[in-house]
Amino acid sequence: MTVAQLVKAKQAHADAEWTIDEVEIGQVTIVGQVVSIQSQTTNCVYWIDDGSGRIEARHWVDSSSEEDSGKWGGIEENKYVRVTGTLKTFGNKRYINATHIRASTDPHEVYFHILEAINVTLMADRGFSSVPLSAGVSGLDPASAYAGQSSKISDQYSHLPALQQQIVRFIAAQPQSDEGVHVSIIARATGSNGDAQKIRSCASVKCSGYY
Repeated sequence: MTVAQLVKAKQAHADAEWTIDEVEIGQVTIVGQVVSIQSQTTNCVYWIDDGSGRIEARHWVDSSSEEDSGKWGGIEENKYVRVTGTLKTFGNKRYINATHIRASTDPHEVYFHILEAINVTLMADRGFSSVPLSAGVSGLDPASAYAGQSSKISDQYSHLPALQQQIVRFIAAQPQSDEGVHVSIIARATGSNGDAQKIRSCASVKCSGYY
């Protein structure tokens, strides 16, 4: 996600899920620069700028926990960080209720996250292509490690119904990420007409563990 996308997210009512382009979003992650840090008794507020906008990331302080202080330590102003959490609102002001913040020490992570956000947005909008990335690209062997992995998955799960096979193939083809793949994106990518409930039902029966 980018901050600009989070600013445009919609919510039907206070208890509803946030959506972007009619796709539900659950846990979100952004990569940006820490503009300022405001430490308070019960919480700590970080203003994050990712180039598309600014948003608050807030975490609640547990002063009795040594693990908590270690988890949130080392974050400094003007440094880049990755923030993971959920989108919340209070007094018409949006913020990320952070479950994890870590320093981003690899400069490539910023560019990777931008490309990842573009990729996820396009998948949600257009669906997932079943054509291997190497197809039609000069100099790339179609029988690559990527194709070999897909073949293994196909063989291992060939006994499953067609929809469940599509789910497994789609998730296995995604870059490894702590955040996983949102069920609404899986629904669109597998041609389920955005029916996230159908995917949840399928996953709970046969595909548990592949999110």
